[in-house]
Amino acid sequence: MAERILVCDDEPHILHAVSFKLAAAGYEIVQATDGREGIRQIELAKPDLVVTDLQMPHANGFEVCEFLRSRPETANVPVILLTARALELEEEQISNRYGVTAVFMKPFSPRALLRAVQDALAGVGCQSV
Repeated sequence: MAERILVCDDEPHILHAVSFKLAAAGYEIVQATDGREGIRQIELAKPDLVVTDLQMPHANGFEVCEFLRSRPETANVPVILLTARALELEEEQISNRYGVTAVFMKPFSPRALLRAVQDALAGVGCQSV
């Protein structure tokens, strides 16, 4: 059975591009267009990994991470954060506080994102791109 990935982004073109790239690599994709819907999909779909934007309506990427980490059944789900604000983020803070596996600054390489997804699902550590 394919690993399930939740892709959560309020920008339709990014949601589509990331979902397309990951689906083409054989992953099962679940989508959400804002943080609240992302949290709902975590409860329903039980993803193996989450790719989420930082800035979204209704709940931001950090709130999505906090929800994941607050539940024993999802506490160890890897999270890849997409952001246009990466330069303002402290890598240690987001890794330690929110359990983020990797951070990608927009625009990013879909190929590099796919590698990060593969690494995260294999248990390889944190990175920023």
